[in-house]
Amino acid sequence: MNINEVNRDGWNRRVEAGDHWTLPVSSETIQRARQGDWQVLLTSGKSVPRAWFGDLAGKDLLALASGGGQQGPVLAAAGARVTVFDASPRQLEHDSMVAARDGVELKTVEGYMHDLSCFEAESFDILFHPVSNCYAPEVRQVWKEAFRVLRPGGVLLSGFMAPASYIFDPLEEDRGELIPRFPLPYSDAKSQLEEERAEILEQFHTFEFSHTLEDQIGGQLDAGFLLAGFYEDSEPDRLLCHYMPDMLATRAIKPNAPLA
Repeated sequence: MNINEVNRDGWNRRVEAGDHWTLPVSSETIQRARQGDWQVLLTSGKSVPRAWFGDLAGKDLLALASGGGQQGPVLAAAGARVTVFDASPRQLEHDSMVAARDGVELKTVEGYMHDLSCFEAESFDILFHPVSNCYAPEVRQVWKEAFRVLRPGGVLLSGFMAPASYIFDPLEEDRGELIPRFPLPYSDAKSQLEEERAEILEQFHTFEFSHTLEDQIGGQLDAGFLLAGFYEDSEPDRLLCHYMPDMLATRAIKPNAPLA
């Protein structure tokens, strides 16, 4: 089983199902962004602080694993030169649709988040990477590639799942019960019985993976980033979030010179 292909096809299915992370923004949202009134999400609820971006005008921004016609077109309308990179061609179609509909300039590139070899080193000023590395079996390579394609002084804005949220059985939680079941790190592809994996694919269309904080935050630091911002967030309708936040966001900077 090729997990990357399973999740690529799963997000194509989510587009067909009308998942809320696949619904393009409105023309009104794009118009407001052009006028300086905009916000985007790295996680589910809290808007990213505008100060995390700095001045977007003329900045080269990679919306990493961020297709769907949502964040990328807004950031382009706000003044950035945006490339949307995503594994799902159906998600990228939505970015292209918004761009054509509203006269927004952006590029779309299909690929997997751990392999940015189609981009030269130091090609971007900002990487915007909302919650998505839960669909990648390994995450450290994502951070290494992000560091490579960022220019010195560039920023990585990332959202990701809190590791502890994967302790609970996802099928039972969806049925309304929190049942601790799984040791960490978690893998849909390995931690479930075969019949449960089939049910997960039927219900959610994709496989997810937890990653330790050592790999999420420590991985950014090991790649060479400096951590400069952090917040927690919660999925509004998730049962677990009555008890704990299930998402984290970080702002990390690529230093202008290698650290000693």
